[in-house]
Amino acid sequence: MPILDWIDQRLDLADLRRFTAEKSVPVHAQKIWYYLGGVTLFLFAVQVASGILLLLYYRPSASEAYESVQFIVTQVEFGWLVRNVHSWSANLLILAAFAHLFSVYFLKSYRKPRELTWVSGALLLFLMLGFGFSGYLLPWNELAFFATKVGTGIAGAVPVIGPGLMRFLRGGEDVTGATLSRFYALHVAILPAATTALVVLHLLFVQRQGMSVPIKEADRLRAGGRARHMPFFPDYVLRDVLVWYVALAMLAGLAAFYPWELGRKADPFAAVPAGIRPEWYFLAAFHTLKILPSHVLGMEGEQLGVLAFGLAAILLVAVPFLDRRASRDEPSRAFTALGLAALVYLIAFTIIGYLAS
Repeated sequence: MPILDWIDQRLDLADLRRFTAEKSVPVHAQKIWYYLGGVTLFLFAVQVASGILLLLYYRPSASEAYESVQFIVTQVEFGWLVRNVHSWSANLLILAAFAHLFSVYFLKSYRKPRELTWVSGALLLFLMLGFGFSGYLLPWNELAFFATKVGTGIAGAVPVIGPGLMRFLRGGEDVTGATLSRFYALHVAILPAATTALVVLHLLFVQRQGMSVPIKEADRLRAGGRARHMPFFPDYVLRDVLVWYVALAMLAGLAAFYPWELGRKADPFAAVPAGIRPEWYFLAAFHTLKILPSHVLGMEGEQLGVLAFGLAAILLVAVPFLDRRASRDEPSRAFTALGLAALVYLIAFTIIGYLAS
């Protein structure tokens, strides 16, 4: 094609053609899990695109935020669809990120030499949760206002730095328009910049180290078994795009048939509404803190819970360096059991927290 020839003469795409021709993906019984990373990346792209469209009309101030979202939903052509797509894709993105992380964990794909791939992926999950927390307040509705008040209050329970951290997040002692401005800056500038850098780094690690195979498959290859691969382009790419279509169809169905409610505008002087709770991805932690005794071992229960979650986050990032058996391509049943316990805990406490709210 003349256009491709014109581009090739100026950019020299020989290396790119060689890359697409030579790159391959391992084929094994668990290869279905490879597509979760692509779905997560696709949903992140949907978030960016729909978020940019919302920014054209959104006004980040306590006096105008709610009305601007209301205008988007009721007056802007297809504005309701864009907002629903943005809200639902945020939830599907976090779900896909969790599923991707657990699939990598159970397949032990974090083992040497892919430790940094795991670390960057775990940090990306934390950033996705940060997106969810900061974006929840932006419509400035009643539920988001009080949920943010509770969430930033929990941050205030962190020992030593808690009070300062809470004031930093809120922009003062209470949730006000200053909080909205800070969350807006986090949501549309700081977190996207950090996430883009980490996504590029994560993809670079994946490209550099290639896709991992399960330990049993690695044992088979060491025993002289024949390696099975599929070409990255077009075979793997076409399958990845097909999964994207499925995710897009699911997203379109949710956005069209289950619209995201706007609710009532936030009133700082109103009573806390019944059934206040955070989004589902924070429910397990929220319910755990809720049921802890007021004092445990001489410490405030909430402080102990926050410390435990912080320690769990650090251990999650450090998994490749702690699981020595996996690094030697040996089954690590203890870490598998810990992963199963964490998964059961998250699912069970999310459901219990939802029913109890």
